[in-house]
Amino acid sequence: MDQWWQRSERVMPGGVSSPVRSFRGVGGTPFLVERGQGARLFDHDGRSYIDYVMSYGPLILGHAQGQVVAAIQAQAVKGTSYGAPTTLEVEMAETLVGAYPGLEMARLVNSGTEATMSALRVARAVTGRSLVLKFIGCYHGHHDSLLVRAGSGAATLGVPDSAGVPVQMTNLTLTATYNAVGELEDLFRRRGDEIAAVIVEPVAGNMGTIGPEPEFLHALRRLTTDRGSLLIFDEVMSGFRVGWGGAAQHFGITPDLVTLAKVIGAGLPVGAYGGARAFMEQVAPLGPVYQAGTLSGNPLAMAAGLAQLGIIAQQPDFYQRLSLKVNQLAQGLVDRARHHRIPTQATTVGGMMSLFFSERVPRNFSEVEASNGARYRAYFHGMLDRGVFMPPSLFETVFLSAAHTDEEIEATLSAADEVFARL
Repeated sequence: MDQWWQRSERVMPGGVSSPVRSFRGVGGTPFLVERGQGARLFDHDGRSYIDYVMSYGPLILGHAQGQVVAAIQAQAVKGTSYGAPTTLEVEMAETLVGAYPGLEMARLVNSGTEATMSALRVARAVTGRSLVLKFIGCYHGHHDSLLVRAGSGAATLGVPDSAGVPVQMTNLTLTATYNAVGELEDLFRRRGDEIAAVIVEPVAGNMGTIGPEPEFLHALRRLTTDRGSLLIFDEVMSGFRVGWGGAAQHFGITPDLVTLAKVIGAGLPVGAYGGARAFMEQVAPLGPVYQAGTLSGNPLAMAAGLAQLGIIAQQPDFYQRLSLKVNQLAQGLVDRARHHRIPTQATTVGGMMSLFFSERVPRNFSEVEASNGARYRAYFHGMLDRGVFMPPSLFETVFLSAAHTDEEIEATLSAADEVFARL
C-alpha cells in the first residue's frame, strides 16, 4: 500500500481527490479501498473495516446493495450517458417532489456544490438582492460565494477561507453563529433588506452532527419571510437520511428552496435543487436564470438512486430502525467512554451521529473546535487499528446504514472499549 500511496502523491495533490481523504485531520497515511460490501470496506491489502463513513452519507443501504447494483448494470448495457432527456430523470424529479415539503419543481445536477451554487443564483434573481447569509461551520460546497469560514475539509486543514477566492465575493457573504437566534435577529434588523437568501444545513453535518436548537429553524423561517429573503435548506447530507422528507419534514419547516445530493444517487455523483414553482420557473429554458450541465441527470445515477429510494419507500419503519441502530451505537460509545472516565458527548439526528470528547454537547462550530481534537485523533487511529473506520476528522459525521448488523455494532463497541481504556 505504501507504494501505491507514493504513486498517488506524485500525480495527485496530496495524493487524493478530496482533502478530507488525506487524513490531515487525524494524521497518518490513508488506506486504499479495493471494494465495499454491506457495512464493510476492504483495502488493497485485503484488510476489512466496519465502515462508519459510508461514502459520507449516500450508502444508506450499505455498499454494493444487490438491487442497486442490478439497476446500474441494467442501465449500463443501455448506455451510460445520452445528452438528451430520459424517463429516469422524470421519475427522479417526481420522487423528490412527492417526498419533500414545498418542492414543486426540481432541477437535476451533478453534485451538491452545483446544487447550492444554482439555488443561490435563483434566490438572487428572484429577490434582486446580492447578499447571502451562511452559518460558521456549515459547508455548502467549494464555490466562491460560500467558501467563507467553512467547516468540513476546509476546517480540517485549518483553512477557514480558501486562497483564490476574490475578496469581492466574500463581501457578498454574511456569516453568523449556528443556533444563535439573538445574533441572527440582530443581523436581520441591521441588514435584512439586503439579504437575498439564508442558506443553512438544517442538521449541520460538517462540524460533526449538530442539530438545531428548538427555536433556531423557526426563527430562520420567520425572519426570512418577514424581510422577503429566501430560506434555502442544504439537505445534501440530511435529505432522505433523517427521514423521507428530510429535515424539513422532520422539524416541520418548509424552506423556499432545497438542495439535495448523496442519497438520491446511491453513491454515484448527483445533485438536485428545487422549490416552489414560481421560483423554479425562473430557471432556463423557462426563465432568465441560466444553469446547465451536460451530464446532469446521468442515467446511471438516476437508476441507482431510484432503486435505493424505492427500497426505502417500501419499508414504512425504515427510518425508525435506522435511528435505533444510531442510538444503540451512540449510547454504547458514551457508556464505555464514561466507564473509563473520559468526558464524551454523542449527538444524533436520524441516520447521523457524532462523538465529541468534551464536557458538554456542542451547539456550534466554535464549541466543536473546543472539544479535544488530540483525543479524537487517538480514538480514530485506535479504532482503525481494530478494523473500524470512523470519520477521519472530528468535523465529519458518522453514518450508519441498514446493512450494519447488531453484531457489527457490538464489535465496534468492544473495539471502542479497548481504545478508551488506553486513552
